[in-house]
Amino acid sequence: MQELGIIRDAGVLCRDGKIAWVGPMSSFEGRLSDDVPELDGAGAVVLPGFVDSHTHMMFAGDRAGEFGMRSRGKSYQEIAEQGGGILSTIRHVRAASKKDLKRSTAAYLWAAMKEGTTTVEIKTGYGLDMDTEIRMLEGIHELREEEMATVVPTFLGAHAIPPEFRDDVQGYVRLVIDKMIPYAGKKHLAVFCDVFCERGYFDAALSEAVLAAGKTWGMLPKIHAEELSSAGGAELAGRIGAVSADHLEHITPAGINALREGHVVAGLLPGVSFFLNHGYAPARALIDGGVAVAVASDFNPGSCMSYSMPLMMTIACTQMGMTPEEALTAATLHGAAALNLSGTCGSIEVGKQADLLVAEIPDYRFLAYHFGANHIRHTIKNGTLLEIP
Repeated sequence: MQELGIIRDAGVLCRDGKIAWVGPMSSFEGRLSDDVPELDGAGAVVLPGFVDSHTHMMFAGDRAGEFGMRSRGKSYQEIAEQGGGILSTIRHVRAASKKDLKRSTAAYLWAAMKEGTTTVEIKTGYGLDMDTEIRMLEGIHELREEEMATVVPTFLGAHAIPPEFRDDVQGYVRLVIDKMIPYAGKKHLAVFCDVFCERGYFDAALSEAVLAAGKTWGMLPKIHAEELSSAGGAELAGRIGAVSADHLEHITPAGINALREGHVVAGLLPGVSFFLNHGYAPARALIDGGVAVAVASDFNPGSCMSYSMPLMMTIACTQMGMTPEEALTAATLHGAAALNLSGTCGSIEVGKQADLLVAEIPDYRFLAYHFGANHIRHTIKNGTLLEIP
């Protein structure tokens, strides 16, 4: 994660949406015909597009009021008792049309691309009933076809327990396994199946049942693990062959070993710990323990209302003990690995998608160092220079 492969005075040739050549400009003679447009990046840094491997970008409404309540010392439980928390978002999403959900999500996608994100995973999980979860999945799947960004749909029906199943967790899990997953699988609506493995939500046994059903229907497993407590999610991720295990604020040494041995990417979400003032995942222990670490935004209305990947890199460096090189790798190549896409994006290599950023900075470390500013001069997606208002 420390070795970025920096090339100074470099050039990149894009053809048919892919990277056709990269190297020093001194080796570029004769490779460019007169009819190929050139983009001058003199004085700038060219980077791979950011890969945000964990978001809940499709939602309705907001929770700004809760933010104010938290700032006045109200607890999550007190907010929930007044109708807030995830149930508030669920009410808004259930009442929203697919058209409205797509419109707001597309706006967030373009805003994220303006800050350099070219690949985004988007989860369901704010419907928690058959109709709304499928409506969300269909909307995400359609955005995948319609938008410039690469959109990766994830089914997260087991995100929380809906109010109508408050006293029947097993019944809700049966609904997810017997109805939601088969429908999504038959329609090929999701790449991944995710679950929130946590005490009071879905324990390790129920989580494994959900992920196993997802695998049966062709969805690769991902897992929310060890966010609020050590609930065995990391060990489950290693055992079931999850592509990534995300959050990990309370991961144990045994959990770290399980991720390493299972070749599971650790998806760290620094914006959540920052926003909620919670403890951070042990990035240093994970990296030193031989686990591939990705950094993602977890953009959502309740615990991280930010899609800025450079900001996540800043927090990773200042609060989690990561170096600027590790943070950049985590936000690009390892983010791609967390989506099973490291063969197609996440680095500037011949044959990969021409997803490139031209950053108006003197040094790549400025991305995390000079925070709170958007340094991206140009976003290039599949070889197309985007005009983003």
